[in-house]
Formats: sequence, structure tokens, C-alpha cells
Amino acid sequence: VQLQASGGGSVQAGRSLRLSCKASGINFRLYAVGWYRQPPGKQRDLVARMISSGNADYADSVKGRFTISRDNVRRTLNLQVNNLKPEDTGVYYCDIGQHWGRGTLVTVSS
Repeated sequence: VQLQASGGGSVQAGRSLRLSCKASGINFRLYAVGWYRQPPGKQRDLVARMISSGNADYADSVKGRFTISRDNVRRTLNLQVNNLKPEDTGVYYCDIGQHWGRGTLVTVSS
């Protein structure tokens, strides 16, 4: 199983990014998926998750700003992150069927 995350970057507060995670070697459509965030020096916490049916839920801190989506044909997991805040800074990891990608760094400056 290989997961390749991309889309991170350094942006100013209020801007948007689109994170993606491309999966290979796994039957993507069968699994629940999620995005986690690990701020510098802190633990990794769930940001958003989606089960195979498409139902999603979010951490309170990102509700209304982040949107998780999946493309089962392209085996890709996405996270649209809008109105970014400095506290959104961290490494974002994708989880597909309890397999982890390497993460992509998002840095938000005020």
C-alpha cells in the first residue's frame, strides 16, 4: 500500500489549499478514510473522516471551513481547506484503511 499526500504549502491566514492523497495497492472504495493533523510539538488529531458510504464528520475547529471528499475511481482522498488560520499549521496525514501517508506540511502565517 502506498499513499502519496500533496498540496501543502505556506500561506497567509484566510487563504485556501487543496490537499490530496493518492492511494495505490489498496481497494480504496472499501475503506473509511480520514485526514489527521499534527501541529509542531503536539499529538496527531483527527480533522475529518468519511466512511465508504460518503458520510463525513469534522473536528469542531474546522467545521464550515474544511471539506473532505473522495474519488473512488481515481483512488484519491481530498481535503479542501478554506479560510486557513495560524492554528491550522501542521503536518496533514491521510489515513486510508489504517494505512498512513507521509504527510504534507501546511504553514499558515498571520
